[in-house]
Amino acid sequence: MPEGSDKPKIVAPDQARTVIRPGPQEGSKEEVRFEVPSVAAVMPLRNVVLFPGTVMPLVVGREKSRRLLHDVLPEQKVLVVVAQRQPELEDPGPDDLYDVGTAVVVLKLLRNEDGTQTIIVHGLKRVHIDQFVQSEPFFRAQVTPIEDTDQAGKEVEARLVDVRAKAVRMVELAPNVPDEAREVVNSIPTASALTDFLAANLPMSLPDKQALLAEPSVVRRLEALQRHLYQQVDVLELSGQIQQHVRQSIDKAQREYFLREQLKAIQKELGQTDEQAAEVLELRQRVEAAGMSEAVQAECLRELGRLERIPPASPEYTVIRTYLEVMVELPWTQSTPDNLDINRARRILDEDHYDLERVKRRILEYLAVRRLAPESRGPVLCFVGPPGVGKTSLGQSIARALGRKFIRMSLGGMRDEAELRGHRRTYIGAMPGRIIQEIRKAGTRNPVFMLDELDKVGMDFRGDPTSALLEILDPAQNFSFQDHYLNVPFDLSAVMFIGTANVMATVPPALRDRMEIIEIPGYTLTEKLFIAKRYLLPRQRRENGLKPGQLKITDAAIKHIIMYYTREAGVRELERRIGAICRAMAARIAAGKATRKTVNAKNVAEFLGPREYESELALRTSVPGVATALAHTPYGGEIIFIEATAYPGKGQLVLTGQIGEVMRESAQAALSLVRSRAGELGIDQRAFAEKDIHVHVPAGAVPKDGPSAGVAMATAISSLMMHRPV
Repeated sequence: MPEGSDKPKIVAPDQARTVIRPGPQEGSKEEVRFEVPSVAAVMPLRNVVLFPGTVMPLVVGREKSRRLLHDVLPEQKVLVVVAQRQPELEDPGPDDLYDVGTAVVVLKLLRNEDGTQTIIVHGLKRVHIDQFVQSEPFFRAQVTPIEDTDQAGKEVEARLVDVRAKAVRMVELAPNVPDEAREVVNSIPTASALTDFLAANLPMSLPDKQALLAEPSVVRRLEALQRHLYQQVDVLELSGQIQQHVRQSIDKAQREYFLREQLKAIQKELGQTDEQAAEVLELRQRVEAAGMSEAVQAECLRELGRLERIPPASPEYTVIRTYLEVMVELPWTQSTPDNLDINRARRILDEDHYDLERVKRRILEYLAVRRLAPESRGPVLCFVGPPGVGKTSLGQSIARALGRKFIRMSLGGMRDEAELRGHRRTYIGAMPGRIIQEIRKAGTRNPVFMLDELDKVGMDFRGDPTSALLEILDPAQNFSFQDHYLNVPFDLSAVMFIGTANVMATVPPALRDRMEIIEIPGYTLTEKLFIAKRYLLPRQRRENGLKPGQLKITDAAIKHIIMYYTREAGVRELERRIGAICRAMAARIAAGKATRKTVNAKNVAEFLGPREYESELALRTSVPGVATALAHTPYGGEIIFIEATAYPGKGQLVLTGQIGEVMRESAQAALSLVRSRAGELGIDQRAFAEKDIHVHVPAGAVPKDGPSAGVAMATAISSLMMHRPV
């Protein structure tokens, strides 16, 4: 059985059963016609499909195939070869062979030194194996020749032209194909012969070749070959393009190497040191590895070219080198992978902050959107609330929940636009803006960037920083933010910006429109108590080296501290007071004066001294003419008092307490309302004409204004004139 074969020789196939072979005299040839017998010996082939018209050597190695040659070849030169379905089978049976094979004539038998035999065969005709009549010592079967169909017609002619052209094109593109192959393709006259020739020589799988052998229709064989030829030509053309590109790259690299060697020689003649060349080479390598866009890389390479031409002693050399170092250190492609575990994020937010459900829900919504749409842009959040409510620490928790780096930049008192956009390199000591500097330090292009104190940004003759913030915080623009120092676009779209402010009144409307405002209100007494027990007291004990058993502060003591030692919307001062108690206790333990202590409402004064604030509500409101009002300040809600008194006069209204025009008008309206309803309230009208009324709002050093004090003023005046406390 043949163990293998060489490639078929390139010959013009002949579908007839006539074979031309050498004649008896030297140099002569003779035509011999062979008939396909009805019962023929069958030789299985492995990994080979032999087509009519093909001359091919076959190596015969196994005993069964050698027995076939020994018994049949002397009597009958024609046998049938057929491919195995499974090439790995050593001893195939009839069911392991295909139904269609090729009748061949054995032209020559050669004996090899290793004991194997080689036969050279010429394919004659397709045959169908009808029935096996013998299995041992070799196969014999009844066979029927298969005649070609659809050999003529316009479709055959059209497909033949296309197949021939594509075959010639493939010969031109394929490497290691002899030049005579094109001539052979063009010399084959019939479509049937051309299909067999191409099927025998094209790189195709064994099942595909067997399908072409079993197909009697010439049109269908042409159609199948067209598909395969188109695919092969496309592959060869693409391969050629790749090889050409590789050659060009190699040529370019060799050219650059040659030029660099020349440049080194020139620099050496000019006195430029090897250190400069090494520095330039290192910068070039870092620029190429930084992952910049093509435009940015081109700008850096242009500056690098200038650097190569400038002596190191020149001031411009240092400027360009510093610029290139900044460029290669920026995170053009480096980013931190987001941790999108929503349950973990919720746990972290709850660990660090009490309540703030709206803020936490918004962060979890952002994580959910990022999980479903990874390319979505992040929101620009702005936390608005009084000091000490946890705006900055909330930004840190968000960064921890996302697994990102955290950057905080305070904008309080910033008046120069160049702080954000940087200075142009024409200035001495120019440097990038704070945005680029902080991202460079973080080493990632997607940090959580907190812009603190947005409401305290100023402006002067150097520009308005809020105008630069408009571009930085706008998702439609910040993907190409251009720092004056860099002078190239840098993508800020992956940064999660978070702003903070105490009040939004001083934030320009255009900047406010670019952010999602989230109000963080001040804490109530109950919330402050919970925060102190869960967060503040454990942290202060830990920072001051105290164990939980060494210091306990009761709930009553914490409430006492909140009411009489702090006046704030947040918990910053409360933490300082708890810290003072912890430090005092640590000093006592270190001095050996105590080992443990429980602080309650009665002994708080031992640590914090006398009360600093008292509740004036009951004391003041017990007097007629005093009413309470609510006020809003940057530090949260406050209670203010409206005090009214009367004395003999001419019915005038006197207002004091540094109040604005709106509150003055509210006082006038309140007096008019009380006078109009004097009868209903039981007030003598003559009292308004015989007395002057003085309305005072305490804390006169603090400016006050607003439209909501009218009711409190009317209440204070009514209480005064009716001689009844509120």
